Amino acid sequence: MERNAYFDNAKMFLIFFVVFGHMIQPYVEGSQAIGTFYTWLYTFHMPAFIFLAGFYAKGRSSLDFIMNLAKKLLIPYLIFQAIYTIYYFYIGKAGWLTDSIFYPHWSLWFLISLFSWHMLLIGYKKIHPAIALTLAVTLGIIVGYFDPIGHMFSLSRTFVFFPFFLLGHFASMNQLMILKQKRMKVLSVVVMSIIAVAIYFLPDINSGWLLASKSYSTLGMETYGSIARISVYLTAFVMAASFLAWVPQRRFAFTKIGERTLYVYLLHGFIVQLFRNYDILSLDHFGHWIGFVILSAIIVILLSTNTVMTIWQPLVEAKASRIKRLLIKLGVKEERYEEQTD
Repeated sequence: MERNAYFDNAKMFLIFFVVFGHMIQPYVEGSQAIGTFYTWLYTFHMPAFIFLAGFYAKGRSSLDFIMNLAKKLLIPYLIFQAIYTIYYFYIGKAGWLTDSIFYPHWSLWFLISLFSWHMLLIGYKKIHPAIALTLAVTLGIIVGYFDPIGHMFSLSRTFVFFPFFLLGHFASMNQLMILKQKRMKVLSVVVMSIIAVAIYFLPDINSGWLLASKSYSTLGMETYGSIARISVYLTAFVMAASFLAWVPQRRFAFTKIGERTLYVYLLHGFIVQLFRNYDILSLDHFGHWIGFVILSAIIVILLSTNTVMTIWQPLVEAKASRIKRLLIKLGVKEERYEEQTD
């Protein structure tokens, strides 16, 4: 079956936003414009990514499915947690050994949370969608009151972001295509513009609300944290919908990148952390913005090439089918060369 270009295009844009967001993060505090764009970007790019992950989730409970899922998600987590720890040590990153294997490095939290969302879906899919979503949102609000539920095991993010995964599972293609209507596109531009302006003029917004890894008390709003989280949920929902309204449906040359986002997601941290640790880049004027956009695009394209995927597949996917195909191909070429020389 041919893959749906709409979803691959969406994933391609979102993985670019992930890389670009991580590239500009060190400069957020020094510029209101950068801080505004960073916050605006984080209102939707991970919720939309998680929504798309849930769209194709089946919620199967068979042992074979669970074991295969663990192989795809948990084994790469353990491997890359170790690799990043070693990498941080060699580049001299501070605090490289302060967290145990239970505290995900960099963006590895997504692997643990994605596995957990699939497990939660086994039970939630049996409940009426409206009730299931209400329970998921309620749980996402409640966990903020408990300090122990934080970065460890990616527990906070698992519960807080689960409603988007669940919403993706319950959504249909017809419902998604409502967003492609002209009036919805116009509305989405208005929504995204209003939120951008609001972020710019509102007092400083702690990005921890969007990263969803900290409790309300840690974020300085222990009493009214639930109200803040509800507003974050509503903002993320309308922003993610607004983004999806503008994703093109036809296939482009870059669409294939959307099939390879896991490689970009897991590997871009090595490059970004190197830039950060040695303070290689600067973001001082508009020309630098253009440079960051281009550099982020290069990173995405590079990490989604066949060469990179062939080299890293044993660690990312716990299999070596690409290497085997390459060896077979090289073997065939060698045989043909020998026949010609004979």
